Amino acid sequence: MKQLLHNAKFYTMKSPSDHVEAVLIEDGKILQLGKYEKLKNETANQLDLKGSFVYPGFVDSHIHLIGHGDKLRYIDLSLFESAETMKEHLKNHFEQRNPQEWIVAEGWNENNFSDKKILHRTELDEITTSPLVLKRICRHAMIVNSRALEIAGITKDTPDPSDGVIVRDEFGEPTGYLMDGAQALILKHIPEVSVDQLRTSLEMAAEDLLSLGFTGVHTEDMSYYGDYSKPLEAFQQTFGEHKKFRIHLLRHHLVFDEMIQSASYREPWIEPGAMKIFIDGALGGRTALLTKPYADDKSTQGVNIHSQQELNALVAKARSYGEAIAVHAIGDLGMEMIVEAIELHPVPKGKRDRLIHANVLNENLVSRIEKLDVVLDIQPSFVTSDFPWVKERLGEERLTWAYAWRKLIDRGIVCSGGSDSPIETVDPRLGMYAAVARRNPGETHDGYLPEEKLTRFEAISLYTTGSAYAIGKELTRGKIDVNYDADFTVFDRDLFEGTEEQLLDANVVKTIVAGEVMFSNKN
Repeated sequence: MKQLLHNAKFYTMKSPSDHVEAVLIEDGKILQLGKYEKLKNETANQLDLKGSFVYPGFVDSHIHLIGHGDKLRYIDLSLFESAETMKEHLKNHFEQRNPQEWIVAEGWNENNFSDKKILHRTELDEITTSPLVLKRICRHAMIVNSRALEIAGITKDTPDPSDGVIVRDEFGEPTGYLMDGAQALILKHIPEVSVDQLRTSLEMAAEDLLSLGFTGVHTEDMSYYGDYSKPLEAFQQTFGEHKKFRIHLLRHHLVFDEMIQSASYREPWIEPGAMKIFIDGALGGRTALLTKPYADDKSTQGVNIHSQQELNALVAKARSYGEAIAVHAIGDLGMEMIVEAIELHPVPKGKRDRLIHANVLNENLVSRIEKLDVVLDIQPSFVTSDFPWVKERLGEERLTWAYAWRKLIDRGIVCSGGSDSPIETVDPRLGMYAAVARRNPGETHDGYLPEEKLTRFEAISLYTTGSAYAIGKELTRGKIDVNYDADFTVFDRDLFEGTEEQLLDANVVKTIVAGEVMFSNKN
């Protein structure tokens, strides 16, 4: 049945100034757009948007959806500003817990602590006798107590895995701090969650995202909850005609073969995506892989998760299936490695690779990236969460190509935008603000590396045309145009007008997916 959406300013995202006043839709697609007077007689089924401002449906291009739901359900460690406060809160919260039950929480960030302290396993022992796992905000490190180390069999004599580090004290004893691949020694002992628990997290995540204006996400959840079929079943039970929300699933390289051979999806609501590969860690924990040592710790250049040979083989495997890759690469050496692998095994025609994060680059790398059919999947909020401490990690010289969104877009490299939640806050208003102001709300300086600021149009494009382009849907999503999906994010104010701070004050009025209102603000 046809429906006419009107009494609003519809920004098509074809250009900063292109807008229409009415959109006619049918069966989840846009039929016509233009003047209300021209379209009003097409149907009596009309939705008055009461002077709102409408954009193509916002899509978070990089999130861990189950993790986002878990963050809403459990303790968010990112809220704590000192290690001691976090410790005392957890002690009060978990003192009555069954000693056989694993306790897992995430989000701590020592860079937000005044003393930069990372808790020792013996301090975690004071919280609980249960096995305790506290994941760092980047998910590339964790701290665990003695009971967790005991269950995992991690001792003074346990060697470091090839892709990680067991941090030790001066006597060689594990401190409980595990980096990157060393986390797997613990994770394999944590009991698997049920499909019902996963579905509960997905439902909470979707409700939250719809209320923030998101019509879909690109997510990576397939290798963390037992066999891939378990989270996939949870997705299939949660999303579809009964719950319209678009899910693009990246497939971790560990489960890629299996998913290619036996997984089924529920398109267009759940669709398969590229092979996900991790190359390095994060700057906060000094595990991002750099070409030169860290400025504040000359003993390390980060953690190399795959050798060049292993990485080449993974990319070749994706190509053997005619598939693209989506690669976590934060440091410039990590990025050099994946660029080399892509140059050796180019992306198949009709596909597009994704380089995720791209926080630290250099001129030579950017010149090589320009020649590839890739999208840079960036997270604007990384600027406001990583500065100013990231200057200590990198030193002045490397800041030229750090978080360099402006220069990248000026070079014609397409970028999409996401949050990486639960690592960062998912709210797109904060993401857009970080992109255009490059400072935290409430700060009054000119911004961190202010020459890299984006325009409003570019910031909104990250979540609309950029996210669509990243998955090859640029001809059906990301714009308001004929034959495009009828996905809309409706705000109560014009995102192109007013001060940068007014981006933060915009409220979502409605979120519309395939022509159906999936969220409506009752206020």
